[in-house]
Amino acid sequence: MAATIGIVAGEASGDNLGAGLMAALRGRLEGLRFVGIGGEAMLAQGLEPLGSMAALAVNGFSDPLVKLPQILGTFTTLRRRFLAGPPDVFVGVDFNVFNLSLERRLKRRGVPTVHYVSPSVYAWRPGRVKRINRSADRLLALFPFEKSFYADTNVDVTFVGHPLADAISLEAGSETNRRAAREALGLDQDETIIALLPGSRDGEIRLMLDAFLDAAQLIRAALPEVSFVVPCPRPSIAGLVQRAVSKRQALPVLVHAGVGRLPLTACNAALVKSGTGTLEAMLLRRPMVMSYRLGPLAWKLARRLVHTDFVALPNILAGRALVPELLQDRATPSALAEKLLAELDKSVRRPEYLQEFAALHRQLQQNANERAADVVAAVLARKNTTESET
Repeated sequence: MAATIGIVAGEASGDNLGAGLMAALRGRLEGLRFVGIGGEAMLAQGLEPLGSMAALAVNGFSDPLVKLPQILGTFTTLRRRFLAGPPDVFVGVDFNVFNLSLERRLKRRGVPTVHYVSPSVYAWRPGRVKRINRSADRLLALFPFEKSFYADTNVDVTFVGHPLADAISLEAGSETNRRAAREALGLDQDETIIALLPGSRDGEIRLMLDAFLDAAQLIRAALPEVSFVVPCPRPSIAGLVQRAVSKRQALPVLVHAGVGRLPLTACNAALVKSGTGTLEAMLLRRPMVMSYRLGPLAWKLARRLVHTDFVALPNILAGRALVPELLQDRATPSALAEKLLAELDKSVRRPEYLQEFAALHRQLQQNANERAADVVAAVLARKNTTESET
């Protein structure tokens, strides 16, 4: 009989992870059925939807409260569906609070559970480790340092690497590719190009964009032969960026309708909001300055909850400050401009420091989709063996 895998992702990054896992599993096991929630990528892999991922997508501290009725309704639907007809294995892809709660209920009923992506237990309250221990039989970690946080639990942790490190080759940031990216974007081959990545959500844009553009004006005052490019993954973001740029008519800014990969490949350096953008810039060997801002109340709450020396992923991976971090009140336009100009200068005088990014790239390049599929397939095989023996 064909096996059924329950799988739930609540946001775009999880949709991509889930789709990669599904494709790898389909490549080795016949007749698999995937049931749950995901986005376009997972639906393209044959997911049978039990709800809409759009109902789960949240941003910041207040959005979960606004969407709480939708989220609870979706949770109840999934819980009833999976308890009435349990899947052979359940995989929760990121979306930690929601998926860990669902996994805990399924685990109590004997359903093997896999959680894909370790929550940031190194940054948030350590009590999360105990919650994961109650919820997940297996944990798939994207980063090598995460495994040590579960040493005193029964959770079986496997470092699978990061799919982005597999998708971006070690040569992707080459000068040949930089020139090709500039040609694709219509940018001058000889000019200094700065990529500005203020976020992929409207709320982040409203908090970050003005500071980034004001910093760009200061950078251009110090370095006249410079232009800027801002990726806009959604039309709503493009509208916000276009309006802000129109107020700074002397500033040469290309508004790119698309994600950040092409602008990062084309650029000499980047201002990047905290998150996956810093990882992508690292994998492309681009000098960067990382920044992040929250609303005043959200920042006060975050300062009480977050306990970590670093925020930028390259710094967390290296265990030291490879890239500058400017958070909240420190993220002034003048400070952003000063740090970015310094990183540009360092990349010219000491380009060898970017080879530290290459070492981290190799560490993360583990064929993540296949390694994750190895774990899920092993869990499924163990379940089938146990059932045949009883």
